[in-house]
Amino acid sequence: MNHDAADVVLTRSVFGAPCWVSLTSRDLKATQDFYGAVLGWQWRDARLGDRFRTALADGVPVAGIAGVAGVWQVASAWTPYFAVADANETTARVRERGATVAVGPLSFPPGRAALVADRDGAAFGIWQGKLVTEWEAWRQAASTFIVLHTRDAFEAAIFYGEILDWASGLPGCCEVEYAQGGVLLRSRGEIVARIESGSVETPPDPSVRSHWQVHFAVDDAGPCARAAEKHGGSVLKEGEQEAVLRDPDGAQFTVTSRRER
Repeated sequence: MNHDAADVVLTRSVFGAPCWVSLTSRDLKATQDFYGAVLGWQWRDARLGDRFRTALADGVPVAGIAGVAGVWQVASAWTPYFAVADANETTARVRERGATVAVGPLSFPPGRAALVADRDGAAFGIWQGKLVTEWEAWRQAASTFIVLHTRDAFEAAIFYGEILDWASGLPGCCEVEYAQGGVLLRSRGEIVARIESGSVETPPDPSVRSHWQVHFAVDDAGPCARAAEKHGGSVLKEGEQEAVLRDPDGAQFTVTSRRER
């Protein structure tokens, strides 16, 4: 997580909802250069120290970059973070349900964080404490969206519901809707995430692993794909309105034309 002090929004007010996305990186400078070229992001320092940066799109915070991949011994990857009321309690639930706590919880000046993985290996983060400055602007701009690709969407929804108190009936909790062959997650009435499974008629592809995919809204996905190739990345899949890209460090992400979102 990357935070700057200003208007304070606490995770307990939006618990269970996606509250940020962050990239673990081995080389901050190279990462900033790549995403600046591909997505046009600008950068500012974050309060967590010189290993962290906040990405801005048109002045709105979009994502964080943490130059900790080597230090934490984790892969370079885009990771969604979910708001929790208590990081210790949430990581205990993760372990109790047969999943993995990879890092943390660690204390940072504005809160506490942990990197975890569900039972199928999909990595995600949890955050307890203050949310990023201009968090409401980040949420309302809908510049990012997350999708879990997994073997069984309904089983995954039960797991995450138990971990993050989805559909718990508690004030402010997220609501779960089973629709469109998968699961939609709503926070304050807005769809904030999807959980999708592969077609039941199709045998599992051993090359595809369960993972959270981070989508960024752009004006046009095509030029982003060309810029990624030009600056050392690669295009894994490309359609008319969407492209799945990989940065030079191996982190995968999706760009989606805004008119399609």
